[in-house]
This record gives sequence, structure tokens and C-alpha cells, in this order.
Amino acid sequence: MSATAEAPDRPPLELGRLARVRRRGTRRASLVVFLVLFAVYCAGLGLHATRGSDLRASEAHVLLTTESIVHGGDFELTDEYRRSAWKSFYRGPLTPTALAVNGRLIEPQGLVFPLLLAPAYAIGGPIGAELFLALIAAAGFAAAASLARRLVPDPWAMGAAFAVGLSPPAVLAATTISPAATCATLVAGAAVLALRVRDHPAGGAAAGCGALLALVPWIGPAAILPAAVVAAALFRWLRRRRRAWTGIAAIELVLVSIVLYVTVNGRLFGGLTPYAAATGPSPPTGAGSVGDYLARWQRVLGVWLDPRHGVLLFAPFLVLAFVSLWLLWRSRRERLARAFPSETDIEVAAEFLAVICAAAVLTAVLLRPTLGGLVPGEALVVALPCAAALCAWSLRRYTRLGIVLALIGVALTIWMLTAPRLNDRAAVSPPSGPVPWSILGAG
Repeated sequence: MSATAEAPDRPPLELGRLARVRRRGTRRASLVVFLVLFAVYCAGLGLHATRGSDLRASEAHVLLTTESIVHGGDFELTDEYRRSAWKSFYRGPLTPTALAVNGRLIEPQGLVFPLLLAPAYAIGGPIGAELFLALIAAAGFAAAASLARRLVPDPWAMGAAFAVGLSPPAVLAATTISPAATCATLVAGAAVLALRVRDHPAGGAAAGCGALLALVPWIGPAAILPAAVVAAALFRWLRRRRRAWTGIAAIELVLVSIVLYVTVNGRLFGGLTPYAAATGPSPPTGAGSVGDYLARWQRVLGVWLDPRHGVLLFAPFLVLAFVSLWLLWRSRRERLARAFPSETDIEVAAEFLAVICAAAVLTAVLLRPTLGGLVPGEALVVALPCAAALCAWSLRRYTRLGIVLALIGVALTIWMLTAPRLNDRAAVSPPSGPVPWSILGAG
């Protein structure tokens, strides 16, 4: 008999004690996920992103802004380009990626992400910044394990977080000087708090969720759609529980952040986003008409299976996310929630995670200028923690298949971490060299 069935026969004090033990157990499990993944992510420090260089030019531009913040006290880069300040961490040449706006040269990596890296960079240079990003990325998959427990218990919840967190897109993105993994953690953390609000509409969780969502556009505008899904769910759940004012206060944090974001970008970059400093009047998405957007629907297949950046080729475990969608459809069709009331919570959580992932896919297909990025599958990195949680549902049903797919991803990760260190012609961004990318047609 389950603990739920025994509950009426147990005294309240014992039930409270059992609940506290379960909470401590889940916290320990999430801590294990965090520590193991952080240790693995540290293996990616100093890995050759391109042949002969630890950094790509786009990463160097972010660090150049961080350098200006740490040693110049501002975001203006004219002096840094004049004295070639990037040479301490990047071997190649750098040229400005933006036009001067109102006499100021501020590049489209924006303000908050370089500012976030500034303390770690001041202490440890580029390696310190990468270590800090690895910490944030590991926290994102600890949140993924927490989300997965909404669908299944451990060990399947932990297993799914490990399977995706140890795949090449996650491992390589963790120490890449890019906002993708940081945005993934913010969205996953906000999703955890939003589901907590659904259970118990407390103001603290709602305010925390709103604060995390308010940071997203400042860190990485490409994550705005997934964050909007979380914000809409937060407001809806608070309104249903007659906490509309709490929801308004939480969403107000997001709205104030967006208004401030647009105002600051208009003053500093001459447009709605920092990309306006680089693209001018052209849209930051790179598509200028409805026809251009319609032509991008061919990316629907490429985002999954393109040899250079198709996420399923580098993280095949994510196939289980589609199986979980089928489980959700079957559960809805068979109306299992009528027979098993707890199934309602599972269905809501699964649907919530699926919509977040769908928003990330829509962004990759329609709004990104290209599918390529700093690491394989970067277009969908923002959805990886939520996708890992969604995969946990089908992992419980098809454990053997999940283990095989997870081991393939781990093997690819080991290959990707070792090949560039053993062969000078190998690099991870884009995948190049004799192994392992040649078997995927990317070399």
C-alpha cells in the first residue's frame, strides 16, 4: 500500500515528519545533480572552440565588454579597441560589431550579461567567467530534476536530468561565453516557482518567479517567448486561486523590466533590442517580410536533425520528449484524471513544460537569424532543462530505451571533450576534425 493510502491512519505529526524527510531527500538529490554536473562541466574549461583558440570571436566580444566594465567602469568600448584590450584572452583580430550611437560604441551583447560575468572575470579572468557560467548551468539541471519530480519520482527524475545535462549541447554550452545556458536556468527556475505557486499561492514564490522572468530579456532576448509562457501560467494560476493581486504584483516586475529594457535600448542602441546597434533599421531576426518568415519553416526539421546543429543528433535522449507528448495525449484522450485525481497534476505539469519547449522551438525556427551557434544545438539550449523534465515521464515507461539513448549522448560528450585536446584539427564550434563530427556529416 502506498504512503498516500496509509495517510488517514497516521497521526498528523508523523505525516509532517514524513513530508519533511521527503523534502530533505529531494533537496539532497538535486544537490547531487548540481555537484556532479558542475564537476563534468569543469572538464570543458579551456576546450578549443575553434581550431587553435579557446574562444570564438563572439565570446571575445562579450569578454571585451566585461573587461571594459571591470577596468574602465563603463560599457563604452572605444578605448578598448584603441589599445587592443582583447589580446590578453583572444589571439585573433577583433573589429567592432556595432555602429556608434550618440557617440558611444556599445556592442549588441547588451549590458546585463557582461555585468553578470564581471565579478568572476575580475577574480579569475576568462576561466573564472566560465566557471561561474558552469555553476549557473548546473543549477539549471538541478531545477530540471525538481520539475521532473512533478511527473515521476526519483530515480527517473534524476536520471532524466543527468541524461540531458551530460549531453554535448548542455556540457559545451555550460562553459561557453553565451547567455543561452544562463537563460535556460532562469526559465527552469521560474517554472519551478510557478508550479509551486499553483500548489500554494504564496507571495514569496510568485515574487521570486517574477524576478527571474524580469531578468530574461536583459540576459538573452532569444529566451523571451519561453519566459512569456511561464509568466502567463503564473498569472493564470494565481487568478484561479483568487490571488489576482499577487499575480499582478509579480507580473508587474516583468512589465516594469520590459519597459525599462526598451527605454534603455532605445537610448543606448537606437532600437528595441541591443541588436539594433549592429543591424540598424533592419529587424534583428534577419527576416524583413512575411515571406522571409514563411521560408523559415524548413528549419522545423533542421533544428532537430541538421548535421551541424540538429539537437537530436547530439542529444538523442531528447527523443523521449516526443514520447512524453504521446503519453500526455493518451492520458487526455482516456481521461485518466477522472479515475486517478493525481493524474491531473501530472498532465498540467507536462503540458506546461511542453509549451515552454514549443516556445523555444518557435523562437529557433522563426526568430533566430540562423540556426548555427557557438555549440551544437545552441538554438534549443534554453529549453534543455524543461525538456529533460518532460523526458522523465517516458523514461519511467521505457527505461531501457532511455538508458541506451542517454549512454549514446554521454559517449558523444566524452568524444567531444577529448578529441580537440588530442587532435589540433578538431574543434567544437562548429564541429570539425576527424572525430566525432565526421560520422554525422559535419566535419
